[in-house]
Amino acid sequence: MYPSGLVDRAVAACSRTEQRRRLLPARLVMYFVLGLTLFSPAPYLDVMRHLVEGLRGQGLLGERHIPAKSSLFRARQRLGPEPLPVLFTTTAKPMGTEATPGAFWRGLRLLTLDGTCWDVADSPANEAAFGRPDNARGHDKSSLPRVRMACLIEVGTHLVLDAEPAD
Repeated sequence: MYPSGLVDRAVAACSRTEQRRRLLPARLVMYFVLGLTLFSPAPYLDVMRHLVEGLRGQGLLGERHIPAKSSLFRARQRLGPEPLPVLFTTTAKPMGTEATPGAFWRGLRLLTLDGTCWDVADSPANEAAFGRPDNARGHDKSSLPRVRMACLIEVGTHLVLDAEPAD
């Protein structure tokens, strides 16, 4: 995963460090958000439980307990989305070497463009930002707003090097 110093720098670059000592410091919330992406179908509290158990097992957490779900929502709002792209751009680098199968062709690094879509929560803000696609039966809109993403990917490693929401 990401070293704590790197996470702290991404949080600080976006002025999201906590002003007082909290049960959910910004670093922990960043790791929680990253955990949500790894275990996307899992409920909030299950993801936090795994994170807390892992940190406690490494002796990094002490006697903190698992916070209420509402506290997790507020902590995510305090953190905001800004530190995540900062963390991504500082770490998204090509990693394939000449020995990596498919990473190079005639001395040139192989990259490709790819696209993906995923549904997001049904909210007015998400509908305004991302829109709803038409469905197969006509001009009725689908049930959920959908994000479209274009990605630059290193072929040999399948690492995403850059990503932008598509219009």
